Formats: sequence, structure tokens, C-alpha cells
Amino acid sequence: MQLNRVVITGVGVVSPFGNGVAALMDGIEKGRSAVKHMEGWEQYTGLRSHVGAPAELIDEKKIPRQKRRSMGRMSIFSAQAAEEALADAGLALSELPPWQTGCIIGSTMGSAKSINDAFEIMLPEKDISRLNSAMFFQCMSHTAAANVAQYLGLNGYIMATAAACASSLQAIGAGYDLIRLGRQDILLCGGAEELHPTVTGSFDVLFATSTGYNHSPEKTPRPFDKDRDGLVCGEGSGILVLEEYKRAVSRKARIYAEITGYSTSGNGSHVSQSNKESMLYCMKKALSEAKAAPKDIGYINAHATATRQGDQEEAEAIRELFGNSVPVSSLKGYIGHTLGASGATELIASLLMMERGVIYPTLNLDTVSPECEGIGHVTRQTKKEISFILKNCFAFGGVNAALACKKI
Repeated sequence: MQLNRVVITGVGVVSPFGNGVAALMDGIEKGRSAVKHMEGWEQYTGLRSHVGAPAELIDEKKIPRQKRRSMGRMSIFSAQAAEEALADAGLALSELPPWQTGCIIGSTMGSAKSINDAFEIMLPEKDISRLNSAMFFQCMSHTAAANVAQYLGLNGYIMATAAACASSLQAIGAGYDLIRLGRQDILLCGGAEELHPTVTGSFDVLFATSTGYNHSPEKTPRPFDKDRDGLVCGEGSGILVLEEYKRAVSRKARIYAEITGYSTSGNGSHVSQSNKESMLYCMKKALSEAKAAPKDIGYINAHATATRQGDQEEAEAIRELFGNSVPVSSLKGYIGHTLGASGATELIASLLMMERGVIYPTLNLDTVSPECEGIGHVTRQTKKEISFILKNCFAFGGVNAALACKKI
């Protein structure tokens, strides 16, 4: 069976640096940190991490109120990112093929604020009479995908992936597979997440959050650094337009890259502890499908969230497969860990690096931790022609994903 080729023709972002891809890349290029001390988080007994990377709701009222009622923050982020991605792709809604255009948007969960609000209303008096109908649509796990589809009038495949930090890379991988098989022509793929104390708290109880930099938030997270002490949660959305290659060429679309390889796998050993072997397998499978050797890869965008164990395992897997010859950096120091949005948002930044011929460094990497040595850490902005990139996502729950993209 002849499989279709799949290309990326549009990108859109809402990030802690603001609305739009330009704001994201400007913040990264200038080496800024979007991590802040979160006012009011001290009131939560037992919450040790008081830092986060919030995104601002901007111009959300441009979305008609009737459509916005069923949207939590994450769905609004997704709708805004999707609109930017379509505009970037040069696609008007009227040009989208009916039934052959859909969206796949992943997240860790539904709207955290809406879920919390529902519990606060219902549980004290065990009374559901004050709940409103919009809350369900904000809380459901496929809230971003469903709301974006309704907002844009999409009637193709509507799907949601829920695999924590691997959610949006799995969404892109699923879209890649569907277009390759000819089941869809165009898919809006990516992820979304929103910041809330309960989200940070769920990582805090796993001892996975940064707790030592509450009064110097710009110094954390610190991927691969000897003084790293955990992740920092962020929020936002990243959406990419995936399109069948011949269709994109026929309309003379700008093509960022072709997706050439994708793999997802489980570690099968521990729900919260990553392991090198499963990461290594996942990267090898993505390269194999891409028909690429390790030496072909020009840049690896690491998952690297600044947890002690996760960074070590990823560094060991990269070292075994690539040695120190391939540039590696993590973007978590700039925008925190945007969880379900991270894979898509960081892939978009990586595509722009490839387009610009520049690699941005790992922010806050001052001294490489001994167990993370032996790979091609990028510690300063570096000019480099790149034609092949690999994006990693390794999630709690033992879920791995890797995606290879090639400039054409």
C-alpha cells in the first residue's frame, strides 16, 4: 500500500510569553524566563512549589459568547492557536474539505479550574443544583478538541489524546498516521493545558516539582543542571496544521517540514519513573520509520523537565544512540512544562529553529550534572544549518513519544 506523505503547513501558539508564535520565539531568542512566583499559592497547605509559567487570556471575547460558554481556559487557548495555525497555513475555513478536515488535541485532563469550581460548588452541601450545563463541556477530557471543532465548524475526525506530557506529540503522531492512510486530508493537531494549584499540587505530592527557587523563579527549572530540583508547570496551547503533501504542493503552501517518523511506546515498568531502555527504543523506532541514521539528525529537542531521574534517563538514552555529536537542548527553562501542550509547542519552536538555522540553548543550564554529561548540550545560541530534527516526549504513566521531521 502506498502511504501518503504528511507535511506541516501552519503553526499557532499561546504560550507564557503571549499569544502567537512570534511572541514565543521572541522570548526564547532573548533568553527570557516566563516563570513567575505565583501569588496566593502559599495559602494551600502542603503545596511546596510556588512557581509557575502562566499565560494570559488575550482577546478571548473575540470568540462569540455562545461558543465561549463551553470553553475553559485551555479550550480558549486552543481556539486561538488553531486560528493562528490556519491563517499561517493560508487556509480559509471555506477552503477546508468537508468531512476530510478534523482536529486531534491532547491534554492531561479537562479544564482544571472548571473541575475545581464544580467540586467547590457540589461537595460542601452535596448539592448539584448550582452546577451549570457548561461545566461538563469544560471539564470533559476532550474539551479542547470538541470546542475547537465546534468553533471552527470542523466535521472530520475529532479526537483527544490523554497521555500527560506526551499528549500533544501523540496527537500529532495520530494525525500523521490518519493522513498517511488517506482517512483525512487536513488535521489540526496539538495540545493544551491550563495552570492551576491543583495541577502543580499533583506533581508536588510526587516530589517532582521545583521547590527551592520560590523566591528566584527565573532560575528554575534547570534541565540537565547539577542544581535542578524539579519541574515547573506552565500553560498554553500549540497547534499544527498537518496536510497531505500533494494537496499542500498543489496550492503552493509554505511547508515547514515533512513528518517522516513517529513512535510511541510504554516503559512497562513504573508509573512515574522513566527508563532509558524504553526511551531508546522509542527514538530508534522513530528514526527507523524516518529512514534516518543517528548522524542524520541535526538537532534533538529534549523532553528534559529538570527532574533528577527523568533528565538522567533521557541523557543516557541520547548518549547511547547519538553520543555527543548531535546538538541537544530543552525549552522548559523558558516556558516551564506546559504538560499536554509541551510536545506541540516545543516542536513548533524546533521547526522555527530549523527554518532560521539557529539552535537556542537550554536556559539555566550552568553546570551539566555529571550523570547528564556526554551528549551535545547547547549552552549558548548557535548558528547551524539543520535539515532533520527529533522531538522527544516522555510522560508520567510510562508513555514515550518521539517524532522526526525533515526539511524539504
